[in-house]
Amino acid sequence: MAFATIDPTTGKTLRTFAAHSQEEVEARLRRAGETFHTYRHTSFAERAGWMRRAGQLLEDEAERYGRMMTEEMGKPLEAARAEARKCATACHYYAEHAERFLVDEPVDTPPDRSFVRYQPLGPVLAIMPWNFPFWQVVRFAAPALMAGNVGLLKHAHNVPQCALALEELFVRAGFPQGVFQTLLVDVAGVRKLIEDPRIRAVTITGSEGAGRDVGQRAGQQLKKVVLELGGSDPFVVLPSADLELAVETAVKARLINNGQSCIAAKRFIVTEPVYDEFERRFVERMRRAVVGDPTDAKTEVGPLATASIRDGLHDQVERSMASGAKLLLGGLKPPGPGFWYPPTVLANPPPGTPAYGEEMFGPVAVLFRAKDAKDALRLANDSPYGLGSSVWTRDEAEQRLFIDGLEAGSVFINGMVASDTRLPFGGVKASGHGRELARHGLLEFLNIKTVRVAHPSSLPDRTQAQANE
Repeated sequence: MAFATIDPTTGKTLRTFAAHSQEEVEARLRRAGETFHTYRHTSFAERAGWMRRAGQLLEDEAERYGRMMTEEMGKPLEAARAEARKCATACHYYAEHAERFLVDEPVDTPPDRSFVRYQPLGPVLAIMPWNFPFWQVVRFAAPALMAGNVGLLKHAHNVPQCALALEELFVRAGFPQGVFQTLLVDVAGVRKLIEDPRIRAVTITGSEGAGRDVGQRAGQQLKKVVLELGGSDPFVVLPSADLELAVETAVKARLINNGQSCIAAKRFIVTEPVYDEFERRFVERMRRAVVGDPTDAKTEVGPLATASIRDGLHDQVERSMASGAKLLLGGLKPPGPGFWYPPTVLANPPPGTPAYGEEMFGPVAVLFRAKDAKDALRLANDSPYGLGSSVWTRDEAEQRLFIDGLEAGSVFINGMVASDTRLPFGGVKASGHGRELARHGLLEFLNIKTVRVAHPSSLPDRTQAQANE
């Protein structure tokens, strides 16, 4: 099997990379295990120095890394540069905070002395997607490596340059050889890795189907697994919302990363009093979105990452329309080379249609008309997913209703959902389990060890016992 860089704007293959042989995979696994036994004993100060250097490299070379992302998966270049810079912030954050997050925690258990100690697990396998080819990896690697683990990356097949560049990044930053390695392997190779006893934990960001398969296999091996899977995030608009700001944010939230984001707003649930005006403004703004060359600063929407993603999205749109969804904009697959798809808006799809219950991974928005706030909450929760959510209202009672009632890993009030290194990130239901980022991202791949040291007064008096013999 070969891994290829395919230009999404033309569909042409630019470069190919041979998969790692079984011998090379074995060598890298062995190196990871051997490295862990020494790396785990490095100091936080040493790790922080290397991690800060990685962050500096990401800042200094954001242009190069950004163009690499755009070339391989088609995101607008400025967004790709911003992704590299965001990775740098994560490196600096964990370099600064990891030691404080993982200091021994004393527990009051008189007369004994007790505390909780955090220790690394070992080699962690990261199975990562193409849509944020640097950020998804760094938000795993920065906390995992600062905690003393070592990482093995199995990246998506269509971003091999990014995968290899990430390994190079950590080596250039000064991390010991074997602390972070990329594996160019196929699906069968991933399954073997999960079963290998040297792999101590697994994390995956990807589709629901991939997550179920990885979760099941890791579970059979009794290995810790973090699943960050799909989302069909609701964007709820209530009567007191700032409608102009809500519309502008809604378009941005739907088109970010060419619509290919697990936390992109996908279902726009608008209450009756403001629905018609929201629909009019939203459709018009989506109509004006600039589609084109992702290296052009004016472009808002580039191509989708692969032909199969574009074709699958179009199939969802057509099946939804055939089952009763109303097409308000777009919906036609353009002819010619490349993996393009126009901004598309569907309205009020019936339950059971793809647009109602499936994740739409591309620039397709789905509008729903709700009677009131309670009906909007019902529609928002009527989904197998529960990743992010955005609610627009100035009413404090409505804010409390949605903060308490939404089945989601995050709730953003009057703002667009976004990952932030300082905040835990993850979902519920079919969006997975476990958390990334913040302190929580460190704790996922640690042995949380309880230590209790008996007080001398509680020990048997062996001197007196011997005297009585």
